[in-house]
Amino acid sequence: MTFKTQWLNCVAASALLVATHAYAECEKPPLSDGIMGYSVCKDWPAHAGQTITAKVVFTADPSDPRGDSGMYDLDLAVVDSANAKVLASYRKDDAFNSDAVAFEGFSVDTARYKLTAAQRAFGVRASFGHNSSANPYSKADLTLYLKEGATLRPVLQGLVVYKANGEYDGNCTGQGEQTTRTLDIGKTSSHGFADLIIRSSTVATRNFKVGNECMDKTGKPTISLTTVHYDGQQYVLPEALTGY
Repeated sequence: MTFKTQWLNCVAASALLVATHAYAECEKPPLSDGIMGYSVCKDWPAHAGQTITAKVVFTADPSDPRGDSGMYDLDLAVVDSANAKVLASYRKDDAFNSDAVAFEGFSVDTARYKLTAAQRAFGVRASFGHNSSANPYSKADLTLYLKEGATLRPVLQGLVVYKANGEYDGNCTGQGEQTTRTLDIGKTSSHGFADLIIRSSTVATRNFKVGNECMDKTGKPTISLTTVHYDGQQYVLPEALTGY
């Protein structure tokens, strides 16, 4: 083994140790044995020494004999990265519905959502889906939270940042549509909070058969911009940008 190889192996091992140590600093909230749910955590780059943790726990709908449908309760917190002391928290019962369109998981989003000169929000992205060859459907929602003292407050709720759906014959032929949305901080403000500019891009796809081969044709994206304003309590979203 050459000196160069030894050096590269040493660097790789050191990087692995650093990555493992960094991962270990972020501790997911525990889930009790036998409880269905999800838990995540992520260090908050905007606030050194703070970690965002989130947990959802499932409660089945008693009217569903299979127990597949129900609601997820959400527990969200910002904790001290060193000792896991809770600095701010938020809880919402029945935060996510799961039925024919099932809740599939969630993640913490720490992009630079700087809403005021002194306040930066973080996001929670929730994913949902319906597995079907004839009528596939999936979507992802974004909710933004502000840390205000010992509480976390949602200021933008349920923005659909991704949606895909379609109708097919189960073999190939059909059509679908996919929409993605991004969020930018505007230069204007309302009630002291920056206006948000939402860019929507929608693409339609058509599938068809040529002989025994399934082909597809994708159209040009349709782009639209929507500016949403803070009303003193939250950002008001048009119905077209929320729900299913």
